[in-house]
Amino acid sequence: MVDADQTFVIVGGGLAGAKAAETLRAEGFTGRVILLCDERDRPYERPPLSKGFLLGKEERDSVFVHEPAWYAQADVELHLGQPVVAIDRERHEVRLGDGTVVGYDKLLLATGAEPRRLEIPGTDLTGVHHLRRLAHSERLKGVLGRLGRDNGHLVIAGAGWIGLEVAAAARGIGAEVTIVEPAPTPLHGVLGPELGGVFAQLHSEHGVRFHFGATLTEIVGQDGLVLAARTDDGDEHPAHAVLAAIGAAPRTSLAEAAGLALADREHGGGIAVDASLRTSDPDIFAAGDVAAAQHPLLDTRLRVEHWANALNGGPAAARAMLGRPVSYDRVPYFFSDQYDMGLEYSGWAPPGSYDQVLIRGDAMKREFIAFWMSEGRVLAGMNVNVWDVTEHIQQLIRTGVRPDQERLADPTTPLESLLEG
Repeated sequence: MVDADQTFVIVGGGLAGAKAAETLRAEGFTGRVILLCDERDRPYERPPLSKGFLLGKEERDSVFVHEPAWYAQADVELHLGQPVVAIDRERHEVRLGDGTVVGYDKLLLATGAEPRRLEIPGTDLTGVHHLRRLAHSERLKGVLGRLGRDNGHLVIAGAGWIGLEVAAAARGIGAEVTIVEPAPTPLHGVLGPELGGVFAQLHSEHGVRFHFGATLTEIVGQDGLVLAARTDDGDEHPAHAVLAAIGAAPRTSLAEAAGLALADREHGGGIAVDASLRTSDPDIFAAGDVAAAQHPLLDTRLRVEHWANALNGGPAAARAMLGRPVSYDRVPYFFSDQYDMGLEYSGWAPPGSYDQVLIRGDAMKREFIAFWMSEGRVLAGMNVNVWDVTEHIQQLIRTGVRPDQERLADPTTPLESLLEG
């Protein structure tokens, strides 16, 4: 029984944590809600950091989840710049960096992820960047502006979503861009070789230079400034700035020190949670980038780092904390915008899980839907410059029907008509 005498503590000031706090109040919880954030900015959304805000199309205030006054109005105790350094599960307490101890009845860990670092010489130079926090994006925004004005060079390590979105932003303001990627195509581990070429062509048409099959080995500088980036095959690329976009690692150190079960690397690492987002401790939950949930629909443990997972996972965890029945089975979803190409991806199709990729539409014109298939079933779908189809793609995934492939590939056939197989 949840009552007004209970205290629910949320660790992590991102979208998942903020939405969890909002949901607790919306669901009628009248006890204390304490939201602990290690950043000094109130909770914000991360997609604009590599999209609209970085491009200068969105104002800074637009990235925040709630207005400043909302927290007081909702009676949510927001503590900024307060990292949590330890959890005492036996005493039901968390300890903050300044020594303050906060008790909890239920605890939600929404600690997110942090960018992986380049472990090479030269990363201490002024012009080496990562992109995860609002402060990173603000700094990078200024750097890209200077590079654009001065015809400067940006080298990006990694051709994943962040690397490609920043490349598009940089080219949009005139900076020279080189992407160094060990795989043979962009997004190779996410989309496979079948679709990676579409992104290579898109960025090449906009002047991005790719160096595939290579990794950075050294960043060369002088007087603290970046001058060039060297690769393991002996090449050297001129650079005035370098962005490390080689992925993110879940922030699990707090959970690990507390003895909570973690997922293995095969399932993306993270804090292991069940379908209700409960950890191995019945009074501790996890949501967002850090949570590796047992997915009822996909029948696997899965850690998802994208915006939609934080948006929906935080509220699901909040309901579970309140004792409501929760089975978090949403189809994974994310979106990206690069130049004049927008896309949405639904589902989960890691390498080796599918036996074909079926294209509906014209991939060369970048107006199509790609379906990753296994034994006739749709595992994932990506709509590129084709809109208002996400719901139907997710229904194809969720129902597990085997649609007629000729009709699936025909753009004139309504997707909803294929749901009966």
